[in-house]
Amino acid sequence: MNKSPNSAAAAHPPARPAARQPAYGKQALSVSPGQVVLDVGSGTGLCSGLLQDKVGPQGGVVGIEESPEMAAVARERIADEGWRNVTVVQSPAEDAQIPVTADAAVFCAVHDILQSPDALRNVLTKLRPGAWVAAGGGKWAAPWLVGVNLQARMLHAPFVRSFEGFGRPWSHLEQLIEDVHVRELALGSGYIVTGHAPQTPS
Repeated sequence: MNKSPNSAAAAHPPARPAARQPAYGKQALSVSPGQVVLDVGSGTGLCSGLLQDKVGPQGGVVGIEESPEMAAVARERIADEGWRNVTVVQSPAEDAQIPVTADAAVFCAVHDILQSPDALRNVLTKLRPGAWVAAGGGKWAAPWLVGVNLQARMLHAPFVRSFEGFGRPWSHLEQLIEDVHVRELALGSGYIVTGHAPQTPS
């Protein structure tokens, strides 16, 4: 959720699109109790509870969100739920000062962030070697699936600055992680990518 903070989407935080959910499935995110997870482009914090459940009270979740309005909503939700182990860093992912070394990172329906190599490198430098990485969201299906692609455009247009790279949204990420596995969903209009941070620095 990294639209301009001045946009209508930021002023009135929308519900997350359905595409955000798959990246948090058991097969996509291998997180254990006690671990620390980075939720990159965390928006209003709707997924924080799912991650917080996985890591338990001894673990932690650090959201990274560019929009001040959305970060404020996320902090309200965190306070209301009493999640003492969930925090939000309000910053573009490229510049975020991440105060932990994490065991996993999730990029869920954050197409713009995935198109920024600087953002990806900044996040990956705060992961331990071999840390789990998962990304999920929307993509273009095969060109002849015109109706599917029209639906994908309508669903994701409010949440992306540009559809550049939408045919293979993980193209920058896959160059920075190891053991890459790609699974396409919804007739090719969605995807989940998993892998690991390098065991040794590049």
